[in-house]
Amino acid sequence: IRHIVMMTFKDRERLEAISIETKNKLLGLKGIINELKEIEVGINISTRANAYDLVLVTDFDNEIGLNIYRNHKEHLLVLDYLKTVVKTTSVVDYYI
Repeated sequence: IRHIVMMTFKDRERLEAISIETKNKLLGLKGIINELKEIEVGINISTRANAYDLVLVTDFDNEIGLNIYRNHKEHLLVLDYLKTVVKTTSVVDYYI
């Protein structure tokens, strides 16, 4: 299963710093959550008005692995942080 999350951040003045901090927090989950097989985090370079600021792409063996990731205590800590900086998100999950 591939899990993709696109985010825009609230603070436009600190966009670069928040993007880097968020990327580091998300990448830090690799190796901690065994079910997380692959992770990629990209910081947007597009200047289009409808562009998101950051994208997260993660892969799991199955839906069970994705659900373990979603409820893992380390992921929940990252989510607590995201709630303070994220304005909007879009999510898609699909079989690969």
